[in-house]
Amino acid sequence: MSLEVTHTDGFAEDWQARILNGPPLIAPARQYVFPLAVPGEEDALARGAMWMEIKPATGGVFLAQCALGFAGKGVTTGVWSTPRPSLLLAVAGGYGYLVDTNDPDQTELLPMRPVVSVHPAPQVDALVLIGFHSAYILTAGEAWQSPKLSWEGVAVTGIEGDTLHGTGWHMPSDKELPFTLNLRTQELIGGGCQP
Repeated sequence: MSLEVTHTDGFAEDWQARILNGPPLIAPARQYVFPLAVPGEEDALARGAMWMEIKPATGGVFLAQCALGFAGKGVTTGVWSTPRPSLLLAVAGGYGYLVDTNDPDQTELLPMRPVVSVHPAPQVDALVLIGFHSAYILTAGEAWQSPKLSWEGVAVTGIEGDTLHGTGWHMPSDKELPFTLNLRTQELIGGGCQP
């Protein structure tokens, strides 16, 4: 797995991270395995994992092992900076982990599964995660999930200002219908699931 960390212009970071090809020969003293105990995910690590070496602003380097959600194609894997300087977003086979680099015990497995793509929107201080049916928006202050945008498959066509543009499949007509989602007000117009 040869992946790079995505450093988003406009997002400050107080950490450094490196994605590893596997477990290191010499591991740091602090090591974390994600997800923590989540019902239904008892054998998540059997699908594989993404390994990261993380150096926070304070404290020593630690190793994070993030279980893959899915081993197949069609979902994303990587690491992104976020609107909060101490947090990083790690996505491993479609499973998103919001890692608090200053307190890794507070790492959160995001509710959107799988994450298909990640789109930085620094103009509104947000990171947009796209799934099969909706979007999950991370901001400096809160995270929120959009209403359903599609019966199956969301395509992002762009982000202009504070608006996400895309298309979503409308099952009754078997057509891709356009939508706009305001990333500030959460207002949705159109999409494949709207009446």
